Amino acid sequence: MKVRTPISVYIVLLFFLLLLIFEMFAPDVSYLTSIYFWSVVMISILLLLIMNALQELVENEKFKKLSREAQKSYLEQKNISFIKRLLNSAVRKQSAKEEKDLLIDHGFDGITELDNALPKWWVGLFYFGNIFCVVYMLAYVFTGYAHPEVEYNTEYKAMLASITKYEEQAPKITIETAKYDPDNIEEGEKLFKDNCVSCHAESAKGGIGPNLTDHYWINVREKNVFRNVFWMLENGSPNNPTMRPFIKDGTISSRDAEKIAAYVYHINQEIPPVSIDQGGAPPQGEEVRW
Repeated sequence: MKVRTPISVYIVLLFFLLLLIFEMFAPDVSYLTSIYFWSVVMISILLLLIMNALQELVENEKFKKLSREAQKSYLEQKNISFIKRLLNSAVRKQSAKEEKDLLIDHGFDGITELDNALPKWWVGLFYFGNIFCVVYMLAYVFTGYAHPEVEYNTEYKAMLASITKYEEQAPKITIETAKYDPDNIEEGEKLFKDNCVSCHAESAKGGIGPNLTDHYWINVREKNVFRNVFWMLENGSPNNPTMRPFIKDGTISSRDAEKIAAYVYHINQEIPPVSIDQGGAPPQGEEVRW
């Protein structure tokens, strides 16, 4: 009769298994402070204790039927600590007598085979690995767990939320603190298309609003293109009521205005203007060489 694994080992393994399961299916929930998690833990431990009590009853009945020599051997094994028994099962070499008892009655070229039982820890890991794979595949197929697209969307939303929170807490950009940054051009172009294309047309070549790629300006309020555009986005155009104050009326943030101003500066100062022959609007206002 083999010595059973202590119930404490099963309880520890069960606890870590439940941690793994909750981490798989509820990674964003503080389950360690959840009454549901601890209820599952307590119920599972209770079931383990009931199973252990039943096994003890069966073990006692089997023990009574053993010979005195077998009982003595069993008690000696039971007095050995679980850790030591675990190590022995992995590294201890079998005696000649034990090997003789385990020999299978067939061989080939003088090679005989032993009918050794696999260590419990190996068998346990094997079955745990199989169960884990089944649970993982079911979770992958029928839930959003482990799907790259779902994980990407979750992380993307978390990133957007963190950006929004940062922008809410960060100091607002003013005409004095706004700075031209080439890294803002790409995003500034997207913001321009969302908010400015209806008047200034694609590529800011002009339509209802003036051509922003040439050197003619209706409003000159600052000493360079970047700051002048930021000023108009904040205050609107005194000479053209159609150009409203986007920042003050809450349509865009000051950080967005900084990016739009960077894009307009780029197309006005760093690339050739869109002429009338190329579909650009006629010049409006006075010529200014910044």
